[in-house]
Amino acid sequence: MTLKLGIPSKGRLMDKTFDWFRARGVDMGNAGNGREYAATSGVDGLTIVLLSASEIPRELGAGRIHLGVTGTDVVRENLAGWEARVREIAPLGFGQADLVIAVPNFWVDVETLDDLDAAAAAFRRRHGHRLRIATKYHHLVREFLRREGVGDYQLVDSQGATEGTVRNLTAEAVADITSTGDTLRANHLRPLADGLVLQSQATLFRSRAADFGPAGPALAALSARLGIQL
Repeated sequence: MTLKLGIPSKGRLMDKTFDWFRARGVDMGNAGNGREYAATSGVDGLTIVLLSASEIPRELGAGRIHLGVTGTDVVRENLAGWEARVREIAPLGFGQADLVIAVPNFWVDVETLDDLDAAAAAFRRRHGHRLRIATKYHHLVREFLRREGVGDYQLVDSQGATEGTVRNLTAEAVADITSTGDTLRANHLRPLADGLVLQSQATLFRSRAADFGPAGPALAALSARLGIQL
């Protein structure tokens, strides 16, 4: 049995992941057939499996891959009971982004979560329905707002450009990932002063469900090459 390492299958996250491993002596440059890639690293028994970033938490949780690289936001949003199913091994130092609650600039009196709570209550009294917050991160945002005591809102799903939902009148506020804040500003939105839900970055995870017995030698070899206890 080989040691299976899940890597994002496209884009800058894949490229930076390859660079991170290559800098530590694990070259993933040679492609095999289909969606599995053979590492040209001298690490016997290591198989690289290319998956979408959102598939990696599921495969780790099911134990079908041993290790995987994806964003902390993706794991915590998509893998229920994530702490019991995976273990964070190491942040990789790229793919940093913040999940934030943001409101329109013209809401001059709404700067904090307490202000948002008051605004949401007033909005419901005035309009007869709850204030809408557009997001792709329902679990993380709902838990955050529950802990912070914010009520009288509803989460609406956004699978497109979340920042545009306020302009398009399909939401009154947003909860979205941002790295520079440029897209929020371009859409006349600003994060609440205390509206940081999660700081995310690309992270190497280990499955708690996978069978590591037969993959032990490859795991030890990879751990030695990376200089990280896996």
